[in-house]
Amino acid sequence: GGGTGFVGRALTQLLRSRGHEVTHVSRQEGKDRISWEELSHSGLPLCDAVVNLAGENVLNPFRRWGDAFCREVISSRVETTRTLAKAIADAEQPPRAWVLVTGVGYYRPSPTAHYTEDSPGGDFDFFSRLVSSWEAAALIPGSPARGVVVRSGVVLGRGGGAVSQMLWPFRLGLGGPLGSGLQPFPWIHIRDLAGIVCHALESECLQGVLNGVSPSSPVTSNGTFAQELAAALGRPALLPVPAWAVQAVFGTERAVMLLEGQRVVPKHTLESGYHFIFPDLSGALKDIVA
Repeated sequence: GGGTGFVGRALTQLLRSRGHEVTHVSRQEGKDRISWEELSHSGLPLCDAVVNLAGENVLNPFRRWGDAFCREVISSRVETTRTLAKAIADAEQPPRAWVLVTGVGYYRPSPTAHYTEDSPGGDFDFFSRLVSSWEAAALIPGSPARGVVVRSGVVLGRGGGAVSQMLWPFRLGLGGPLGSGLQPFPWIHIRDLAGIVCHALESECLQGVLNGVSPSSPVTSNGTFAQELAAALGRPALLPVPAWAVQAVFGTERAVMLLEGQRVVPKHTLESGYHFIFPDLSGALKDIVA
């Protein structure tokens, strides 16, 4: 699920380059694609693994934050996950691996706390409860399929994700930190998020939660990110965006995602043997804006 989105395209490319066959579950059927309706009716086609990346973009500035959008945000994540989990549970020959990508919104924003995969969370606001419901929907008691959850930070990459929305103001020299700029900024390069999912699929013994953030993410603030992005573009980053302006565009509840942040450590990810392609921010941004 979610194979045609920003992360899905990168993961598909990586998996195919490594000799894997990929079938997307999407709204319409087509070449190398089945529809959600077909999945519900006919069940899961024979496969080695299932990945769900589906989810309506929470930070879509063109959508007003209200009950209808909240419902879409929830159903695009929780219902797709539940549908895939049921298809895995009902399969005569279940897949060997089942990977779900969620978010670091599970952990409570804090300027000081450091969170590993074992840290508590998931019960303090809309987004943390969303991640809890989303991950709970993936559980298949007694299934032989290995379950892996990747909690992703802000995904940085070319042609989509957070950077694409910020590039124009920064290119024009109008970029800057959001709010105080002191809030932690948990980030990951798209090639590493795809790489972690691929690593989870190919590592036969790997299960449980992996934090999908870069190793230098715990020491990156929103202000550092703004300075590094401006430096990569050869522009100044002098104009902070005041908190009230962020709240006006996104609504108070969503603005928290941008004005507050978490120091998240990829402890299990590193212990599992994954080697990051872009461990530091300046290298990641140079690659993206090159």
